[in-house]
Amino acid sequence: MKKYQLGEFEEIVMLTVAVLHNDAYGVSIKKEIETRLSRSVSVGALQTALKRLEDKGYLKSKEGDTTPERAGRPKKYFQITALGKRAMEFVRETREELWRAIPNVAWDSKMNFEV
Repeated sequence: MKKYQLGEFEEIVMLTVAVLHNDAYGVSIKKEIETRLSRSVSVGALQTALKRLEDKGYLKSKEGDTTPERAGRPKKYFQITALGKRAMEFVRETREELWRAIPNVAWDSKMNFEV
């Protein structure tokens, strides 16, 4: 079902938005991903993913209050939409189905490939 496909980074961003719940904005999402996954995230890559997820209808955003620390600019907060939740559930179910399909023998034996 192509309409629910998420790339790996998109999935990580969606999961992080869910983890942060009402505190999911650019900087907090970036810090959470970097802390939890020990993975460097560029602001540009994150902003691109957030925009793409919004365009797909998986996220929605709203502006918060302006703050002096941000030179009067408001933070942009993100929330997962109902469609986004369905997409995440689809990805989770697909992954779990694939994990369940791996035969035990695949884990128990050494892989011998002939070249």
